Amino acid sequence: MKIAIAGFGLEGESSYRYWSVDPKNEITIVDENHPTADIPQSAFKIIGEGAFSQLQDFDIVVRTAGLAPRKIKTNGKIWSATNEFFEKCPAKIIGVTGSKGKGTTASLIASILKEAGKKVWLLGNIGKPALDVLNEIKSNDIVVYELSSFQLWDIKKSPHIAVILFIEREHQDVHVNIDEYISAKANITNFQSKEDILIYNIHNNYAQDISSKSNARLIGYVDKNTAHIEGGSFYYSGQKICSVSSLKIMGDFNKDNACAAIDAVWSITNDIEAIEKGISAFHGLPHRLEFIRELNGVKYYDDSIATTPGSAIAALRSFDSPKVIILGGSSKGSDFTELGQELAGHDVKALIIGDEAKAIANACINNDFLNFEIIKYTTMLNLVDYARSIAKPDSVILLSPASASFGLFKNYVDRGEQFDIAVRAL
Repeated sequence: MKIAIAGFGLEGESSYRYWSVDPKNEITIVDENHPTADIPQSAFKIIGEGAFSQLQDFDIVVRTAGLAPRKIKTNGKIWSATNEFFEKCPAKIIGVTGSKGKGTTASLIASILKEAGKKVWLLGNIGKPALDVLNEIKSNDIVVYELSSFQLWDIKKSPHIAVILFIEREHQDVHVNIDEYISAKANITNFQSKEDILIYNIHNNYAQDISSKSNARLIGYVDKNTAHIEGGSFYYSGQKICSVSSLKIMGDFNKDNACAAIDAVWSITNDIEAIEKGISAFHGLPHRLEFIRELNGVKYYDDSIATTPGSAIAALRSFDSPKVIILGGSSKGSDFTELGQELAGHDVKALIIGDEAKAIANACINNDFLNFEIIKYTTMLNLVDYARSIAKPDSVILLSPASASFGLFKNYVDRGEQFDIAVRAL
């Protein structure tokens, strides 16, 4: 079979390993940019501008997640690692999507199920590449799969249990418009039947709209009939589970994420002790409101994973104290209006960097928030040192950019790590 691997990053390398096992497959690596990874000597290659339009004679074109299907020109089948995994996986899959909270919610689900004695695989945008472990997964295992819009774009099968978290305008640098983005998200339930389960955020219009077209059994969160918070404790309907203090990660949005996780596991386990242990055992993801240190009464938090305005808004709401927030980066086509409105309600100074600086500043001005500076970025060390110099006593310095990281940094991990290094160097 003639197979093209379209896009040769981490996922492309995993796809190559998977399909190259069969010696009858003839594999070609295709990329419009020269891959940073070494191309295997046994593979053919089509590299350079227009490469994705030269795929007419392939049986299958396996696209990497961020590559839009419309950019691939072929008379063969357009496929993906996620499609292959969903088609071949013998285990039950819990899929989690949304614009924010996917990693946290997926991790909470996995943590609870592990405490309940299940063999759990945490895959997708988090954990190991799915195809690398496909042959190890057994029918009694459970897969928790974090799903971006890119992975859901052309998915042909939905998970048995689907979770839709808060959705906002995002990835408009890749999707044609918001409708295409929402349509991709909707694929998480489009192929579900009435035997399947859809858990969705009842307070989010996009999630509600998707649920209204689903054939699955619907569970809205936060709802008093299922997982919710009452009197400082998590409940499932009328059954008390544990104190909210068992949740070690901060922010009201994470309490909602925990409720979604409880709803997701309830049909598999309602072991109260396991749920409490699973919630308590998870201490958060790197670069997600991660406490770095306290110095001279000022606390430093790395929220580099906050690449949307909604994520930065949630971070601002997590602290009552005065704040200095570092915003900005490269564009994802976001609307910063609500972020400007939120900033106006806080005792906060905003330091704005990157390509999105003008758009964020305009949103601030339009909402009468003028306590900001556009900073010409030099180094993270200089930026953090300046933030320290203007921070009020007993305040928080928060990296929560509301933007992508490219241009100034390799990715959000690199941005967070540079922030961490700079803070520890103070």
